[in-house]
Amino acid sequence: MPHLNLINSQVNGAQAGSHQVSETLHTSKPDLDLEEINQTLTNANAQQVVEWAAQTFGDGLVMSTSFGIQAAVMLHLVTQVIPDIPVIWVDTGYLPAETYRFADELTQRLQLNLKVYQSPLTPARMEALYGKLWDKKDVESLNQYDKIRKVEPMQRALRELKATAWLAGLRKDQTDHRKSLSKLAQQGNFYKVHPILTWSSRDIYHYLTAHDLPYHPYFDKGYVSVGDWHSSRPMMAGDESERDSRFHGLKQECGLHLPLSPEAAQSLDSSTL
Repeated sequence: MPHLNLINSQVNGAQAGSHQVSETLHTSKPDLDLEEINQTLTNANAQQVVEWAAQTFGDGLVMSTSFGIQAAVMLHLVTQVIPDIPVIWVDTGYLPAETYRFADELTQRLQLNLKVYQSPLTPARMEALYGKLWDKKDVESLNQYDKIRKVEPMQRALRELKATAWLAGLRKDQTDHRKSLSKLAQQGNFYKVHPILTWSSRDIYHYLTAHDLPYHPYFDKGYVSVGDWHSSRPMMAGDESERDSRFHGLKQECGLHLPLSPEAAQSLDSSTL
């Protein structure tokens, strides 16, 4: 596979004609040729992708976690390379008790530099103003819920942490949208890096067992994906994908990993909710 120094030489050449990682990459957003970089990263393994991201984006690199079923994989993989990386966790206020305990366990075990972000609207206030949006079981209400409880806090986290790039544990076999992704992508003003994009469930299992890492406790209850308690369920025989067990089967994505329209981005930037 291409050596990481070669990859970084290409990035740095585009930035400043240098064969060393430029200091400007640690404070400003590099201008990358996505097609060229993705071609060079094609045969890079997950750890090498993380190493490349660390060298390329420096202090502008963050990662996100939901503390979901297989969250320990990305958390372990990334922190072995970048121990102090800011780990963004968007806490909706509606997570199962087991998720909060699982998050605490992993935070202590991996000594995570955890950054918890929440909506400025408490769950009680949101319900008073808008009702139980998740219980209306229509896409418009679910999207409004996600904007309030997930998307706005995540966008605020990225801005406050001065992120230029974001490591995420998305995999092609999870949703239709994720099938179209590359190891390096751009979402709005941020680069997205997907080290385990091509991993299978078997790869996840082998990594967890090789490093003696835990699954989320709900895995033993038949869950393959878990988010909020009100819109997650165990996987059933008729499900075509693990994401069918989320959001009442009405949609596959919560919005965190989808591009924002210009109107939505402006609304989030100016909104106080």
